[in-house]
Order: sequence, then structure tokens, then C-alpha cells
Amino acid sequence: MKKGYLGVDIGSISTKGVVIDEENNVLASCYLMTQGNPIDAVKRLLRELEKQSDNIKIVGVGTTGSARKLIGTMLNASIVKNEITAHAIGTLSRYPDIRTILEIGGQDSKIILIDDGIVVDYAMNTLCAAGTGSFLSSQAKRLDIPVEEFGPLALTSNNPTPIAARCTVFAESDLVHKAQMGHTKKDIVAGLCRSVALNYLNNVGKGKRIVEPIIFQGGVSKNVGVIKAFEDILGCSIKTDENGHLMGAIGVAILSKKEKEIEFNFEVSEHEFTTVGTNCGKCPNHCEIVVIKKDKKLIDAWGNRCEKGQVKIS
Repeated sequence: MKKGYLGVDIGSISTKGVVIDEENNVLASCYLMTQGNPIDAVKRLLRELEKQSDNIKIVGVGTTGSARKLIGTMLNASIVKNEITAHAIGTLSRYPDIRTILEIGGQDSKIILIDDGIVVDYAMNTLCAAGTGSFLSSQAKRLDIPVEEFGPLALTSNNPTPIAARCTVFAESDLVHKAQMGHTKKDIVAGLCRSVALNYLNNVGKGKRIVEPIIFQGGVSKNVGVIKAFEDILGCSIKTDENGHLMGAIGVAILSKKEKEIEFNFEVSEHEFTTVGTNCGKCPNHCEIVVIKKDKKLIDAWGNRCEKGQVKIS
């Protein structure tokens, strides 16, 4: 039976998972919507990955993303790592000469600068949805155009409409105004793609020295209109990868290979996991304690900043 390593990247919008082998080849993969419930999303993810993982024994598990600690506890993960490290490791495993990683996801974005295979700087934007996948999706609905058609339509435009995209609210009002002025849909869509790139560079990439080779990742990297906008603005070619949306999961799966081998069973998806948040109130910190239970049995808790809020695990 072949050894496999499971990597799970749990974001606010999407949940990604891969199973890789000893040579970092992707043996199984899955991408689905989190739908506000990371535990349920990971259960669905595991069931799909299991279908693709015949004759594979999982001996390492890694989690990353915004819900990495919660899901790491659920899966008894070998390692739990932040998104910056996971994305850098995953990317360098395939592109060892890469210098800049541009990443735009469903609700946040990040930039990672690499020198000689080492992360030297990074920035993240998690406060505003302008310029992210959710922003493009909402504008697609407003224009009554499937978001999958945004990129190809944008490429047909020779005159992108200027769209004020520093804020979602302003962008929507500006979009309506430009449409009423008579701008065509293809020009508006091209303008939206360009505004996403500009918003990213002016906010996430502000003050950063963007050096080639550059790779673009995340769900938005599937949009050829945004890729072209980045290339036009930066004046250079931008690499993409068919597994660009899975790089965080790939990276944390690779990191799990360095840990002690564990026993993992996909049947974990059949167990009941629940979380409860409580306020400690035993000192002025008033810490919010989160406890997680597996089949009604407490398995972990976190959030306390002193021993008074510590929860005993039986």
C-alpha cells in the first residue's frame, strides 16, 4: 500500500484538500465551498478524497487556513501551519526559482516575497473584500454574467472602463453609473478585472518590491482577465498553475512529511464534532474559550490567556 500525506486548507469561502505521495505528486484533490461550517466542509472533503485514495495509507496530516487549529484538532493533525508558510512551501516545491507569489482568494488576499527559497516579506489583507473573489462574484450577479465568463469576456475589450474599486460599495455605485452612461458590458468587465489588480497592488502590494519570476494563485487566478490586467500593469508575464488554488494544501501536506508518521482513517468524517464558545469571567481578561467535542467527549480547548481559563482535557 502506497504512503500518502493529507493537506487541508480551510478558508472562510472555500476548503481545499490534497493527498500527495513521497515525491509530492498530487494523488487526490478536492475543492468545495466552506458555507460557513468548516467542520461540515471538511467532512464532505474527506469523503470525496477517500473515493480517490484507493490503496493509499495516510501517514501524515497537515492543516492550514483560517480554521487550521479547529480542523487540526478534528483530524489529530501532524502539523498545523499558517497560510504564508504553507503557500510558500507548496509553490517552491514546483517553482524553486519563484520570487513573488500573488494570491487572491474568495475573501482575502496575500503577497509573499521570496529570496533564494526563503520568505523575506509578506502582507495579508483580511479586512476588506474589495478586489477578492467574492467581490467579483457579487459584480457578476449585478451584471447578470456567470463569473466563469468574466475572464474571456474581459479579453475581448480594447478599452477597459475605469472602476473605483478601493471599496465594494463605491465600486458597485460606480459600476451602475458607468453602465447608465453607456459603457459596454465587456468594457465594464475588463475594467473590473483591472480594478482588482490595481486594488491588490495599491493595498496588499503597497511598498513591496515585486520581482520576477511571479506566480499568481488563489481562486481568482483562474480568471484570465485578471491575469492580463496584472501583466499589463506590471509589464511582465505572470505564471499560473492548474493547482494554484491548492498550493496551501499541497504545502502543508509536504510539511507533514517531516513529522512522525501517524495513523489516520477517513472514517473520522463519520464522527460528530461540536464546538462551544464561552466567556471565562474568572479574571479581568474575560477570555473567550472555545471547546471542541468529538462524539460529545471534550478533546481540546483554547482561547485562555492564563491558567484560570484552562480547560482540563480528560
